[in-house]
Amino acid sequence: MDVYEVDPLVDPRWKDLQQRHPSSSVFHTRGWLEALRRTYGYQPVAFTTSPPGSELTNGSLFCQVSTWLTGRRLVSVPFSDHCSPLVSSSEELASVLNYLQRDLEQQHWQHIEMRSLESQRLTLAGFHKSRTFHFHTLDLRPGLDELFRSFHKDCVQRKIKRAEREAVVYEEGRSDSLLANFYHLLLLTRRRQGLPPQPLTWFQNLVGCLGDALTIRIASKDGRPAAGILTLRHKRSLVYKYGCSDQRFNHLGGTQLLFWRAIQEAKRDQLDELDMGRSENDDYGLVTFKNRWGTTRSTLTYWRYPAGHRGSHYRAWAVQVSKRMFTHMPDSFLTTAGRLLYRHVG
Repeated sequence: MDVYEVDPLVDPRWKDLQQRHPSSSVFHTRGWLEALRRTYGYQPVAFTTSPPGSELTNGSLFCQVSTWLTGRRLVSVPFSDHCSPLVSSSEELASVLNYLQRDLEQQHWQHIEMRSLESQRLTLAGFHKSRTFHFHTLDLRPGLDELFRSFHKDCVQRKIKRAEREAVVYEEGRSDSLLANFYHLLLLTRRRQGLPPQPLTWFQNLVGCLGDALTIRIASKDGRPAAGILTLRHKRSLVYKYGCSDQRFNHLGGTQLLFWRAIQEAKRDQLDELDMGRSENDDYGLVTFKNRWGTTRSTLTYWRYPAGHRGSHYRAWAVQVSKRMFTHMPDSFLTTAGRLLYRHVG
């Protein structure tokens, strides 16, 4: 099959494809791609076997990441948890991947990375496992009472009741004040983790580009923000993307209240699934937190062509050194580091 390139930000056929394809996610949408372009300069491109002028029946989405620090690569797609190819057959995907593998050297790409939930097709296409994560989803089809009973009794149910008893205030929306509170909590959280925060402009662009598909949820106590989560909505799924908190208020159950209100809202709108996203395999605290919501846990695999050569020991050492450095940076230096570094991460 011949393969053609499509600009998903311009070609009207892309929106039609991602709206009707069962494997599409919020990370396939123009809103997410436009926020990536505005913030980091990444140019999205989709590869398809559908000729120009015909209906777009399939498409494999990537962003072209090109920086002086980390080189040139195709990623499907940056800062997403997953982005499956929108295809209907293994033959369509094989045609695209063969095309990209032939094009790799000519275009001087260092590698291609796929973040697909349907990885069995990639094992036959010359791709190699790059990284694995835990991936959690919650089935929202049972009734609210049944869902609540499935939560961990002490660590979720009682925390929700504690937050309600303590009169923790819940707010949601996309206002500048909510975003400011969310970013304040994010800075606290990333410092605890030894990591710089994502640029504020990233979240501003997400709000501007995704509109009512994005919701910021803040829990406050006595006028002080205690916890925040950012969720995205696409078709019949609600996606938990970012979370943060002030650990001085963690005992009040603000985070648990935020998730419970998000679940209640999703049930009201007849959504089918809460996508709780990926977790690093060694992030035992986050994995345990997600397990306690009655979720289903699976393995999410990232695939790469050609196979990488950097050793895991070097990466682990580099991460530990950077964490110690970021933990002690002043806020202004930490936010500047995030603004400068994230473009190179992709």
